[in-house]
Order: sequence, then structure tokens, then C-alpha cells
Amino acid sequence: MGGQKPAWMEALYAHKFFAPCSIHDSAKKNQKNICCLDCCTSICPHCVLSHRAHRLLQIRRYVYHEVVRLEDIDKLMDCSNIQAYTINAAKVLFIKKRPQNRQFKGSGNYCTSCDRSLQEPFIHCSLGCKVEFVLKHYKDITPFLKVCNTLQLSPDFFIPQDIGDEETTNHNNNSPHSTIVDEPLTSSSSSDNMSFSCTEFVRKKRSGLY
Repeated sequence: MGGQKPAWMEALYAHKFFAPCSIHDSAKKNQKNICCLDCCTSICPHCVLSHRAHRLLQIRRYVYHEVVRLEDIDKLMDCSNIQAYTINAAKVLFIKKRPQNRQFKGSGNYCTSCDRSLQEPFIHCSLGCKVEFVLKHYKDITPFLKVCNTLQLSPDFFIPQDIGDEETTNHNNNSPHSTIVDEPLTSSSSSDNMSFSCTEFVRKKRSGLY
């Protein structure tokens, strides 16, 4: 893979979420707030049954920006050093960078890619900023990715009930909430070591050692 992002990551950045689903344009609650990582596309709750065997990542909104739960995205890649925020008792990460004017920059840490003020000890404000930093300085995102063959929506995710009897039967037999998520490859210390070196790289650079 080298310097290229995985296809699901490209889709996460490129697709427009929370737009009406063209397939279910006449249905209620048809906003596309799910990313199918296997099809690399955005889907709405009415599309879930057609993708029930795929890895599904719910997209949420926080202060008008798209976010994902840390618990979910951490199964796909190393999310260390990215500042998380809490909404509805769940920690979330911003997907895309949110540039901040330097005049508002505080005295603490700031994002490696967009200068947004951060709390200690974080150095990235979003998933996109960390990926950009890794590709710029390490040229390879692979050591930061994890193996996750199954990823489904949380049990409290709303799935419309206005579906056909056949689909309902299939849904009951193939519930997208009864899943086993493969353990990420955290047994090797490569990702942890890369995260540590990433932080040290930033500290040394800001100290004038680079």
C-alpha cells in the first residue's frame, strides 16, 4: 500500500454524508450517515439490510462537522495522539481537519497539520491530520492500520422498520448487531513504536532539533 490510503479511508474523506439517499428519496430518515467500508460508499439506514454482511461505520455530527466514535475507528487504525471529544457519553474523533487562524492559537499543543489549539498531550486534531502527517514524514500509512474483518453498527442505531417481510426475516437471521470483531494486530509493538516516534519527532522538531 505504501504511501497510498486504503480505499475505505479515501471514501470516508470524499463522500458527502447527511445528504438524502437517492435510492430512498421518498423515505423518511434517509440521510446517508453510514459509510460502507467494503463498498466504499455512503448509505442511509434504509440501505443497511443490503449491506448487512459488510463493515459499516456510523458517521455522526458534532458542531457541524462529521465525526466517528473512537471505539469504532480505533478498530481500523491507530488513533493515538488524536484529540477526542465526548458527545452523549461517547468519545468521538473529527474526520477532517478544521483549520484555525494562528491568532487564536493557544499556548499549549497545536495540530501538526492545521494549527488548531489542542490539549496536552495530543498533536492531531482529526483523523485526516494524523494521516497527512504520517504520509508526509513516514511515507507509509500501513504500520498504523489494523486488521478488522467485521465492523457493525451499535445496537442502539435506528434501522427503519418499513421493510418487506422477506428482508425482515433475513435481517433477524443476519442481525448486523450480533458480530465478533477481530482483534486488531496490537500484539506487535510496531504501531505503538511508530506512535511514540511520531510524538517524539514533533517534540524534537518544535525544539529546534530538526
